[in-house]
Amino acid sequence: IAPNAKQKIVGVRPGEKLHEQMIGPEDVFHTYEYKDHYKILPAIYDGSLDPKRIKDGIKVPQDFCYRSDNNIEWMSIDTLQNWVISNQEKIGSI
Repeated sequence: IAPNAKQKIVGVRPGEKLHEQMIGPEDVFHTYEYKDHYKILPAIYDGSLDPKRIKDGIKVPQDFCYRSDNNIEWMSIDTLQNWVISNQEKIGSI
């Protein structure tokens, strides 16, 4: 984002994550995929079986896991910079 910023490589610090897991194996039983997002429905009272909540979602496969190390969609530097510029008023307020 800031190409002229100075960076110091310090390595991995204790307790630091290399990858973030957003949807793990324990969530797949209640997770549905939509065009541009995923939805984890509540397990309690069969909330994940409610057609009104599921709508047009498609159940994810049982081996599904959404994590940063298996992501195949990445923003280019230009795309990220343009996103920041176009959302500058929202950043920090959401």
